[in-house]
Amino acid sequence: MGHCLLFGLIDEDKAPLVAERLMSREMFSGWGVRTLASDMGAFNPASYHNGSVWPHDNAIIAGGLLRYGFVEEAQRISAALFEAAEYSDGRLPESFCGFSREHFDEPIPYPSACSPQAWAATTPIQLVTSLMGYYPDVALGGLWMDPVLPESYGDLHITNAPMAEGRITLDISGSTATVRGLPEGMVFQHGSRPWAADLVEQARRRGKS
Repeated sequence: MGHCLLFGLIDEDKAPLVAERLMSREMFSGWGVRTLASDMGAFNPASYHNGSVWPHDNAIIAGGLLRYGFVEEAQRISAALFEAAEYSDGRLPESFCGFSREHFDEPIPYPSACSPQAWAATTPIQLVTSLMGYYPDVALGGLWMDPVLPESYGDLHITNAPMAEGRITLDISGSTATVRGLPEGMVFQHGSRPWAADLVEQARRRGKS
């Protein structure tokens, strides 16, 4: 369901129901969204596909929730995953068991999870860039940002980030973002970049006019 949110496949009027289900007690363990809800017959918190929590999937889900405007829900998932990482030396594993946080004070490791693991390694980056609303598009001549970082994250300072033929510096405090070093011709725009489907539709309209 979270994948469908990220790619805009859910009708606007159905999205609140999807978000509610994802964050329900049956789906959200307290450490992340499970691969299967706890009220399903096949649920097993120690099963790879039927109840465990995959960090990379949760990063996708958070991005999808943000696309539809569910900021608090995305922040909750992000915070839970970063808290879970504290129990594995700051490095998220491939997956961990889907036992409820109400019953266990720390995430229960999945017995055969890989760590390090490429999918999991991308999770923190995906979470932070999603919450930054960070979207550079050289072809469109702009850098879009619409940050909604949780207050608990504090201020964010990023240097040497690649942009076109240059490197930029980013500073974010709450919902305020500043950019230094943008290459010539690139413009910083506060807000969300138009989605690909919207850009295609705009091009079609221009072609008909």
